Amino acid sequence: MKIHLIAIGGSAMHNLALALQEQGHQVSGSDDEIFEPSKTRLAKKGLLPDTIGWDASRIHDDLDIVVLGMHARKDNPELKKALELNLSVYSYPEFLYESSKDKTRVVITGSHGKTTITSMILHVLNFHDRDCDFMVGAQLEGFETMVRLSDHNEFMLIEGDEYLSSPLDPRPKFVHYRPNIALLSGIAWDHYNVFPAYEQYRHQFELLLDYIEPGGQIIYNKDDTEVEHLIEEAKQEIKKFPYHTPSYHVENQRFVLNTIEGDLELNVFGAHNMNNLEGARWVCSQMGITDEEFYEAIVAFEGASKRMEPLVEKEGFKVYRDFAHAPSKVKASMHGCRETFANQKIMAILELHTFSSLNLEFIKQYAGSMDPADTAVIYFNPEVVAHKKLPKLDSLSVQEAFGNDSILVVQSSDELAQLVKAQEKNHDILVLMSSGNFDGIDWLELIN
Repeated sequence: MKIHLIAIGGSAMHNLALALQEQGHQVSGSDDEIFEPSKTRLAKKGLLPDTIGWDASRIHDDLDIVVLGMHARKDNPELKKALELNLSVYSYPEFLYESSKDKTRVVITGSHGKTTITSMILHVLNFHDRDCDFMVGAQLEGFETMVRLSDHNEFMLIEGDEYLSSPLDPRPKFVHYRPNIALLSGIAWDHYNVFPAYEQYRHQFELLLDYIEPGGQIIYNKDDTEVEHLIEEAKQEIKKFPYHTPSYHVENQRFVLNTIEGDLELNVFGAHNMNNLEGARWVCSQMGITDEEFYEAIVAFEGASKRMEPLVEKEGFKVYRDFAHAPSKVKASMHGCRETFANQKIMAILELHTFSSLNLEFIKQYAGSMDPADTAVIYFNPEVVAHKKLPKLDSLSVQEAFGNDSILVVQSSDELAQLVKAQEKNHDILVLMSSGNFDGIDWLELIN
């Protein structure tokens, strides 16, 4: 088929483009900005648009399908042309459903942990040479693309996002997948720009239960009280399977899982990852993987990209990069670090970068999240705040919102770099938490 992707440069969209080309489809695309690594990966396969920007002439009657990415707007000229020509226009999640409606769809959802859980499941399946279709939001070692579509696989494993489906569809992405098997890892308020009230955010997960296929199942984290209440209130005719954080202990800065197969030393750490692992085990069991096979494979799992990813280690000083940016993710990462590096000095830096995290009303959700660090630093760029048209932030207000008077608040990347240089010798561990890039600081160069 001839398929055109509007907003091809996105993390998920460019992976879809690569997967469709691999299937043999004729793929084209457009975007008004394309960053790395999407740019290089698309160029390598001849899929990078000749020109950047939108152009209605790219849309014509010969196209079989147009896939609309979230980055595009309602008034996008290519979208308008496609609708005028009455072409088949799908949002990204709608298209994934159309590609997998004859398969068993396994959808991993929740405010946190879904990328790691999806990556764990894929790792285990790959370890045992069990093929499946999939879509996951982070690059995983051993996989060229993070979307795979086929005509023969039984399962489609999808990381299910609660964010808006497209400029034309405000429903959460995961409702379009109509899961046969769903996992819900946790509920913690996020996406303040779209869901300014917690009740609105929680409602997205209520919708998830409505769209599970009749006779389907929900595997849920019973350790999360919000999740437990949601499932207890559910009236849908679905099977409900709770899971808990499994038994483990920490030995020589390594997390060791206590199992019927014996003690298993892992490469990931933190109670939250033990909980993620148990959720992954439950899903794998529904996909035909025995516990013995799961444990055999999971000991080699080293984490999803940018999830407590080791960045530098020198002379007893370790640096980790973490994608944590929402309050629940920051709290989980910090508690995991403290549990792992119990007697070591930890310096943690959190960049406030998203719309939610730069809104003072929402920042209060972070209260106490940085407390496990010996030195806690909050960084934000006032220019980003202004660009997002949000009220100005000041250091004192941020300190008060985090509920910690000892937190250092920095508003300049140069000042942040100097602070790290000055403090490095006083710490054993540095944790960098952000969904951004700290305004371009080269951490490898700085620390080496």
